[in-house]
Amino acid sequence: MTTQATGDIGLIGLAVMGENLALNIASRGYTIAVYNRTTSVTDAFTAGRGHQPNVVGCHTLPDLVAALKPPRKVMMMVKAGPAVDDLIKTLIPLLSKGDVIIDGGNTLSSDTERRTKEVEAAGLLYIGTGVSGGEEGALKGPSLMPGGSAAAWPLVRPIFQAIAAKVGPKGDIPCCDWVGPRGAGHYVKMVHNGIEYGDMQLICEAYSLLKHAAGLTNPELAAVFNDWNKGELDSYLIDITRDIFTVKDPESGAFMVDLILDKAGAKGTGKWMSQLALDLGVPSTLVTEAVYARCLSALKDARVRASKVLQGPGAAPTISAADRPAFIEQVRQALYASKIASYAQGYVQLAAAAKEHDWQLDYGAIAMMWRGGCIIRAQFLERIHEAYKAKPDLENLMLAPYFTAALAKAQAPWRHVVATAATIGVPVPAFMTALAYYDGYRHASLPANLLQAQRDYFGAHTYERTDKPGTFHTEWLDLRKPVS
Repeated sequence: MTTQATGDIGLIGLAVMGENLALNIASRGYTIAVYNRTTSVTDAFTAGRGHQPNVVGCHTLPDLVAALKPPRKVMMMVKAGPAVDDLIKTLIPLLSKGDVIIDGGNTLSSDTERRTKEVEAAGLLYIGTGVSGGEEGALKGPSLMPGGSAAAWPLVRPIFQAIAAKVGPKGDIPCCDWVGPRGAGHYVKMVHNGIEYGDMQLICEAYSLLKHAAGLTNPELAAVFNDWNKGELDSYLIDITRDIFTVKDPESGAFMVDLILDKAGAKGTGKWMSQLALDLGVPSTLVTEAVYARCLSALKDARVRASKVLQGPGAAPTISAADRPAFIEQVRQALYASKIASYAQGYVQLAAAAKEHDWQLDYGAIAMMWRGGCIIRAQFLERIHEAYKAKPDLENLMLAPYFTAALAKAQAPWRHVVATAATIGVPVPAFMTALAYYDGYRHASLPANLLQAQRDYFGAHTYERTDKPGTFHTEWLDLRKPVS
């Protein structure tokens, strides 16, 4: 073990993501000092995958700090929550003014808001950064969404942008840029994850429709998703979905997707986005439906019991072989339109959070951060970048000319797909809520006038009027009339 100050950055936590990030950093020519609470994990890493000159193993946190060149940069890749607070408290006395503590976990943005202030009060700098791309992304190039102390960005920028995924015509635009102060980076990562929930649910609903309504086999589904990946829906999630339909169980020979229990889990970031949307009063309905769909899937035993009691339309696949190509295209357009609505909701929530927390967010730059390396990376994000470049204060993504036209084109097939699903009893909650959001947003008048009358009737909550300004209350009991 060496404690000579040669390290460009330190990393704490050598689970798979931490290991892969360390290897990524080392592969870009930077010297990285690594530490894990269990010393045998550190030793195994430095003797195995990390056995290279610019990876320095450390057995204690003081050793890790001593191995770093000032200003020191220490990145934590540990489980979000109290463990991060405990680690920060341990690190602060070991570091010097101007050193940087970085949290690369999936942390609640309000925790990062608080920690930034606490660390800055101690004379240090703090960054909370979203890291997306899974294990492969961490190793080969993730999407990074850093926020926190602005003075820390120049210190970590060369490393972060070197290890990030690259996009653009020349492949030289890093999927990493400064997001904003305090918890902004982790908030953007949370919205990324919420959109990811929505994308995955929409793809699952498209699969369900094609399987149960059109009767497509797994090889046919693989071919459809392969075609979709060549156009507007070109994305990482469509890409891996195509692959999934080709994989067979080595033992039984059955398709693997058909052997997997329909019971999904979640780690919480989708739920965070939904909860914070409610706090802000913005309708992020699609991520909420995606979270609820996972919750409903978890009720597997209850659903099996209910399937023997509750009645549906009982219809067999209704799409004939001759009509299949048209229906597949209708589902593709419904998926694309729903995806537009989902991203529109995510960006509306980002704008509301930016206003709430006094963040100056660059929405086009955020689209480029998501363009490569991350789970929701897609060709589609280029269009979002262009929309915000043309109009930085765009009120809703659906109002950008490209997306307005795309939604108009998809409207008839979108409605047909939702109606077909409802008619034959195939649940598509994300498709339905996306269409409801589109319809609700495009209507100048909604039935909330009656809702306000109800609230005023039973609770004197008051209301506004369409014909004159002010706030009003009606004595409904006095003015009501008998109905014969």
